Amino acid sequence: MLVLLGNTGAQYARTRHNAGWLVEEALAAVSAGEPSGLQRKFKALWWKQELGTESVVVLKPQTMMNLSGESVQAAARFFKLAPHEIAVVHDDVELSFGELGVRFGGGLAGHNGLRSVAHCLGTPDFWRVRFGIGRPRHGELHGYVLGRFNEGEEAILPDVSRAVAQLIQRGYEEGFSGLPVRTRAAAAPS
Repeated sequence: MLVLLGNTGAQYARTRHNAGWLVEEALAAVSAGEPSGLQRKFKALWWKQELGTESVVVLKPQTMMNLSGESVQAAARFFKLAPHEIAVVHDDVELSFGELGVRFGGGLAGHNGLRSVAHCLGTPDFWRVRFGIGRPRHGELHGYVLGRFNEGEEAILPDVSRAVAQLIQRGYEEGFSGLPVRTRAAAAPS
């Protein structure tokens, strides 16, 4: 299962914290087939999508970020998935904008969405697809992650989202364990 983390509500659309949701359109562009069977269940929207060599359940929790684990837990139970069979796409302040990568388990880096998923699954041992948003140079972190991308970031955001989707596609073709812990999207500034 692939989980796209974000917050519901128009005020959060296209904010840094909703980076996981921004990958949705890019996934459709790199997928071998159209998303199918859109449903509302598990406090989420979910559908199946061909990614790599697999038909994958894509889950988009409709709770607030801090409660997204409730949705993930319910879907995992329904589809009989173990935590290691789940990949969560999330914003990551530890990676600069345009950096991306994959990691299994480990710390939660203060990310409330990841904390909720780990709590509800009973373990932090699930895959994380990291969408770098960087840290603010000035000001507090909370306002930064809930803020919109700046003009320069917005200009290349579709390319970065596509790079994340391509990384996910590779994960379902070759296995997530062989993917880079950290890499740069081609369009991202160095």
